[in-house]
Amino acid sequence: MADESKPPFPPFNQETAAKKVRLAEDAWNSKNPEKISLAYTQNSQWRNRNEFISGRGEIITFLQNKWKKELEYRLIKELWATSSNRISVRFAYEWHDSANHWFRSYGNENWEFTESGLMQLRLASINDVSITESERKYHWPLGRRPDEHPSLSELGL
Repeated sequence: MADESKPPFPPFNQETAAKKVRLAEDAWNSKNPEKISLAYTQNSQWRNRNEFISGRGEIITFLQNKWKKELEYRLIKELWATSSNRISVRFAYEWHDSANHWFRSYGNENWEFTESGLMQLRLASINDVSITESERKYHWPLGRRPDEHPSLSELGL
């Protein structure tokens, strides 16, 4: 299967990088591993916490397993910096486990793209913080974050 293209394309500016970040957030909030994997090259390389993932098949498996554990997952991403074909992102997501213990996971990602706009490298560092249900800040229906919902900066995160 030939790689397809995913606009916007590098080199990125603030506007196109912010659009790429929102598209990634929307895709991850869909929780559709097969669809999400198409934003990455066939041989995309990831470091996610302490896991090393290679290629779309492993990405799909990783995401399927992630959302079996991380229930009611809601994510917000925010552009941190961009240069040429690279984007740096900060993010936070909320979820609960099967025992209904809530968490907010904070992280940073560094992304590198091919000229066709597919991500070839994703390096993610993530920390989980236990929260109470009353400390949750993300209350939209599962799926895409509504445009009017506050950003990470607006939420003080």
